[in-house]
Amino acid sequence: MAAFAADFRPAKDVNLGVGYVNERTIPHELMVEAMQAVLTEPEKYKVPFNYGGSQGSQNLIESLKQFQIEHGLGGLTQEIVDRTEVIIGPNGATSLLEGIAHVVAPGMVITSDPMYYIYCNYLERQGFEVLTVPEDDYGIRTDLLRAKLDHLGDRKGEIAFFYIVTINNPTSTILSNERRAELVQIVTDLSHQFGRKIPLFFDTAYELLVHDPTVPLLDSGLLYDSAGLVYEVGTLSKILAPALRIGYMMGPPGRFMSAMIQKTSDVGFSAPLINQEIASYLLDHHGQQQIEAVQAGYRKKARAVGGWLNEQLGDLVENCSGGKASFYYYLTMKGIQTTETSAFFTYLARTTGDIGIDGPAADKKPRVIYVPGEHCVHPCGDLVAVGKRQLRLSYGFEELDRIEGAIKLMREAAEYARGRG
Repeated sequence: MAAFAADFRPAKDVNLGVGYVNERTIPHELMVEAMQAVLTEPEKYKVPFNYGGSQGSQNLIESLKQFQIEHGLGGLTQEIVDRTEVIIGPNGATSLLEGIAHVVAPGMVITSDPMYYIYCNYLERQGFEVLTVPEDDYGIRTDLLRAKLDHLGDRKGEIAFFYIVTINNPTSTILSNERRAELVQIVTDLSHQFGRKIPLFFDTAYELLVHDPTVPLLDSGLLYDSAGLVYEVGTLSKILAPALRIGYMMGPPGRFMSAMIQKTSDVGFSAPLINQEIASYLLDHHGQQQIEAVQAGYRKKARAVGGWLNEQLGDLVENCSGGKASFYYYLTMKGIQTTETSAFFTYLARTTGDIGIDGPAADKKPRVIYVPGEHCVHPCGDLVAVGKRQLRLSYGFEELDRIEGAIKLMREAAEYARGRG
């Protein structure tokens, strides 16, 4: 995939692998307005081009709190928010996840399968052991989780934390409210059993991108937390702009949050203050309309792409999740492997070695990139075999006409793979 990106041809190749937001959703004109407002209101935005506090801009922290309350996000109330601390990461939500791995001593991390492979791979490089639990249509299967915990026996004491992406990446599966409540109860029981706090981190990166109106309102995990174990990691990248690098964490105040603030100070004093103030202004003045516009854009794309997938690949797909939130579909093919060495992948990457399929070396035919499922399932987990027939397709970045053409090429690739049998 790195090689593909190195010589990617925007007018010819189609990237359905990259998790970038769609450029049309970024409010360019509002960014200019926000910048001007921040620079002309020194009484509110005092030193936007200087260093900021390590906890984050107090303007942005207050904007996040008020926005959650005013719009009923996650069912949060004034009472819950008042007893919750909010901190801003030094460089987006990813920097907060990275900080967790430095602040928490290495141990076992429980997450779902398929997993957010970027973070899980990082955790393992840092010395953590990742234990994955398969999901179903409602998120991580708590029945299998309980069974795996029982099987661990005394090793349950090695659990460092739980990490759950509430709208899973790669599958876009939405974690139900019932599962959220049960997960909080599980970590509460484990914490009591071992006499120490075992944190539960909910990664809510895509919660503001629930674009299917039939999806019920999603509860914040903080609603169920009575023991101070639940933290939520959120981002404004998906609704404003990734380049602002605004990630935040909400959770109970205490030693952990203090350590996370210190971590921010250690790596750069604070997130860029100008970016935080711009984000604060946008939330205060345009937040709801921006979210609605972004959701409408992805709703349109999800429906169109879903229709093309059904039309072109329906008879070749065993299972398909997604289309209700975020900007991913996750496919399980029928008997067709999707690994990087598979006929399906090499057809789309134009690396079959057949010039009739690939085109001449100097002018390859149009190529399509996706994320193979082999990267999304844990190599020691329960889904290794099926992962070889899975793929993540992103409809976020590319425009619809190009995605439609890419899906037609995927049909060709599937027929080629079946012929290679």
